[in-house]
Amino acid sequence: MSQAHDLVIRNGTVLDGSGGTPFIADVAIDAGKISAVGQVAGSGKEEIDAKGLSVTPGFVDIHTHYDGQVVWDSHLAPSSWHGVTTLVMGNCGVGFAPCKPGDRDAVIALMEGVEDLPGPCLNEGLDWQWETYPEYLSALERRKHDIDFCALVPHGPLRVYVMGERALKLEDANQEDIARMREITAEAVRAGAFGFSTSRTISHKTLAGDLMPMLRAQESELTGIALGLKDAGAGFIEMTSDWNTPDPATEFAMVRRVMEACGRPLVFSLNQRHDRTEAWKDLLELSTTAYKDGLPIRCVVPPRPIGALLGLTGSQNPFAGTRTYRAIADLPLEERVAAMRDPETRKKILADDPTELNTWSLLNRIGYARMFRFSDPLNYTPSRDESLEAIAAREGRTAPEVAYDLLVEADGKNFIFACLVNYANYDLEAVKTMYGREHVLPGLSDGGAHVAFISDASFPTFLFSYWGRDRGADKFPLAHLVRRQTREPALFAGLHDRGLIAAGMKADINIIDFEKLELQRPEMVVDLPAGGRRLMQKARGYAATIKAGQITYRNGVATGALPGGLVRAQPTN
Repeated sequence: MSQAHDLVIRNGTVLDGSGGTPFIADVAIDAGKISAVGQVAGSGKEEIDAKGLSVTPGFVDIHTHYDGQVVWDSHLAPSSWHGVTTLVMGNCGVGFAPCKPGDRDAVIALMEGVEDLPGPCLNEGLDWQWETYPEYLSALERRKHDIDFCALVPHGPLRVYVMGERALKLEDANQEDIARMREITAEAVRAGAFGFSTSRTISHKTLAGDLMPMLRAQESELTGIALGLKDAGAGFIEMTSDWNTPDPATEFAMVRRVMEACGRPLVFSLNQRHDRTEAWKDLLELSTTAYKDGLPIRCVVPPRPIGALLGLTGSQNPFAGTRTYRAIADLPLEERVAAMRDPETRKKILADDPTELNTWSLLNRIGYARMFRFSDPLNYTPSRDESLEAIAAREGRTAPEVAYDLLVEADGKNFIFACLVNYANYDLEAVKTMYGREHVLPGLSDGGAHVAFISDASFPTFLFSYWGRDRGADKFPLAHLVRRQTREPALFAGLHDRGLIAAGMKADINIIDFEKLELQRPEMVVDLPAGGRRLMQKARGYAATIKAGQITYRNGVATGALPGGLVRAQPTN
């Protein structure tokens, strides 16, 4: 009698992560690893009939911000609801280690401002069982999770740890500072960090409007920290930049020099901005040239518009900066909606300056021309005629009136979809062009961040349902998209044991009904520490998600299995 396997997936259509032609096969799993792919003779202690379903590696998301959530929550939802089995956190130069006790408030302020994670939630949820980066990793290792996570050393806390108040004042690092940051980075990577992250974008600020400590870091500082990765023999650099200091070509040339000095991979975020609609083309060509020159460079590109969901249940709406709305903002939703339906209140709010108390207001960035009713079924690619500005013109109303009335409908639970990037021309043609380049990966979900007004951890589900099915004649082959969401990001990050369905690989697997794959409507839930709220979005079509050989989700419902946790990098020096 053939020996029983721990788990056997039968008769599924395997998209193995290589990008090759899908094939029908069984997949056997033993001791958390894939033991056989093909016609498996032995039975399984548990078996899943995957006939008519697709079997893929678990998805790998290399741009998230679960740095706080991993401390207090074993379920890294919503990412784990969308087939993600491994993620990388600590991006954009913000995180919580290293951190001296006296700097905790400053470090929380960085995360609160950049990633919209409420300070009260972080103050209550973080137990601060660490100061150094190795201590941070050890603290994270104590809790089991539903998926694996890797951590980057964030430039902001690192700079504050070494330079103190001088970092917050954006002073230049001296040679002693740089040497110390290099040493700490190497120590962190040797302890298991997967690299280093930084931010060079002016939109990243604290709630008080202060710029990030690393915004103006000199090339010598970036090179010095990057050499810490070289010293350890592992790790990659993650960077977010405006690419305008003083211009994209000059900034990119600096990035190339940093990469050449340290010999380590680098990934940066790329999208189509609405104020500089063609700038992405220059960066795409510059990075393509670097990639062809042999530099290990990658771009992560969102598969759809990064969209803020503006509403009365979230942290942002077009009237949040008005004095009259602010006076009722803390009322329970039902009472607030009732107040807003009062004609006099409506008149006052519409007459107020919407940016008076909120200088960050989205109205300053995109206006009503790229705001849309977030309807059912969900539409992430609305036409220009569907914008609030266009509706107002057709109906003889002002755009603020259209927005106001939409928000008070449905008992105040409606959302306005505000397209922040990737939708300058009301289409995704720019994304299609970027996705056609070999070095471009789908990503930038920001899972775990912007919790009260962005719900983009669902990017993987959109990637496959739109670009692999609903896009039309110019859709991408599913096998190609699977490779881009699994094996390629895994290899980039240094995770050689996953992202591929083959014998000996980690048994991280999704079983998916691609024809039924769809996103559900986001909902605001109150489940963060200190009573914090966040947007959560589920999906249909995931028959099962398997992490390290254990079924963690069946039809979108958690099984209670927690086989995931911290993954430590394996440095060579």
